[in-house]
Amino acid sequence: MPYNKGAWGRDFAAGEHLVEHMDARLIDPAGFAQARAELGAGFVRILGYFREDGTKSVLAIEEAMRNRNATALVLPAHTLKGESRQFGAERLGDMAEEIETVARRCVEYHESPEELIEIVVEIRNCFNETLVELEQASSPLVARKPAVFGRRPEGAAPSFGRM
Repeated sequence: MPYNKGAWGRDFAAGEHLVEHMDARLIDPAGFAQARAELGAGFVRILGYFREDGTKSVLAIEEAMRNRNATALVLPAHTLKGESRQFGAERLGDMAEEIETVARRCVEYHESPEELIEIVVEIRNCFNETLVELEQASSPLVARKPAVFGRRPEGAAPSFGRM
């Protein structure tokens, strides 16, 4: 049975899965903390790029799958894998790695990538969940009641010297 080694050295035979994706943590806290430390003040900006680039990658993966084009699956899956792992997004990185690895095998052996349909369907939800988690974990804002303009919030002290 043909196989390829994934980017992390795992053997991947046709019809097998690299990981049970739902068992993988959505976000690795250590990886996330390392990314925050390394990126410093640029973290939120880089996370915004991840949102934009990841959205494009997911769209490209879905389009390639609709066209049953294994070659077109490789680059967006590779990109999504690397960017996900940069933020500690384990589940998304593992899913993208599986898509990339299977797609490379399909190209090499002239096979259709149909075995990836299920994971390609799952990847958008995983990407969206990952973004929500990353943005919540990186937001310095605490959930507050929305301000109502023209009215002082309950219990607020008078402002500008008025009583």
